[in-house]
Amino acid sequence: MKNAVIAGTFDPVTVGHLDIILRAAKLFDSVVVGVFENGEKRTMFDAKTRTDAMRAAVADIKNVTVEAASDITLADFARAHNAVIVKGIRNAVDADYEIGLAAINKETGGVETVILASAPELSFVSSTFVREMIKYKKPYDKYVPRGAYEIIKG
Repeated sequence: MKNAVIAGTFDPVTVGHLDIILRAAKLFDSVVVGVFENGEKRTMFDAKTRTDAMRAAVADIKNVTVEAASDITLADFARAHNAVIVKGIRNAVDADYEIGLAAINKETGGVETVILASAPELSFVSSTFVREMIKYKKPYDKYVPRGAYEIIKG
């Protein structure tokens, strides 16, 4: 069985994240989305809201499940699921960063990473962008999956 994990803070989940998840779901038998805590980031949404929004976003994808994750490394999370890590990249900056992390996860955890390039039309969509839209009260519904939007709109 080919398993994958996709991890992030997903603050909030975007249509770009969903695109990577959908594409991974076609490539792998099982995909586990790990909604992680990251002490380096100040999140707009709490862990429960982020996890609930992700579950709503992927509710119709049969081979995708969602788990909240904290106090575990990504490599350990992937190993616990007998999975490779799947990461999406939007540009060269993302690629440099993710290639470095892939090397770390391989060296320290023995876990491989598969990198998927974002769809060109989604390359500008990021959680940071969506948070800015929310902050300045601009429409953001087309950048967040429908089910997730219903949860985060408050």
